[in-house]
Amino acid sequence: MVRKQKKIIFFLRNLLRGLLWLAIIVIFFLAIKKYFNVNFNAWLAAIKPSLVYIIFLLSEVIIGIIPPEIFMIWALRNGDITEYIAIIAAFSFLSYLAGISGYFIGRYLNTTLLYRFLRRKFLSKSEKLLNIYGLYLIIVAAVTPLPFSGVSMLVGSVRYPFNRYVIYSLTRFGRFAVYSWLIWEANML
Repeated sequence: MVRKQKKIIFFLRNLLRGLLWLAIIVIFFLAIKKYFNVNFNAWLAAIKPSLVYIIFLLSEVIIGIIPPEIFMIWALRNGDITEYIAIIAAFSFLSYLAGISGYFIGRYLNTTLLYRFLRRKFLSKSEKLLNIYGLYLIIVAAVTPLPFSGVSMLVGSVRYPFNRYVIYSLTRFGRFAVYSWLIWEANML
């Protein structure tokens, strides 16, 4: 029972961090929009979608360098809910694929110098969490600010069954749905 309580506390703590991070981004976005009278739609529309998707995918594969919420704000550029949902769906699918890529990077390249570097620099904290919380960490990384791709690499490196990994990591879509809805609603203020 104590282990389960620790897992729940771990999840809630990281979820609160994620919501705090989201709140900071949204408040910053709203402050710039209101106090600096910036026309975000025109500015964001000028950025080529292909460039945004490439940067997003690279960020998601390389341990989530740029928070996905920044890209969700970019998706607001036309103010059309249908287009926004389509873009968020594409981002969530790309993020999910990036996690799967991370899984295979960990699984097949865990003996390379590059992986050892990534493990030492970026994954050591996640590895400690994996030892403490087990594979429950997949779900936590999928819905919180923990580096999803990094945790996926770690899980792949221990050769966790792929079919289970794929099922647990589906919670990534839930994160994108909830966070993008909150960003959409904040934009409507």
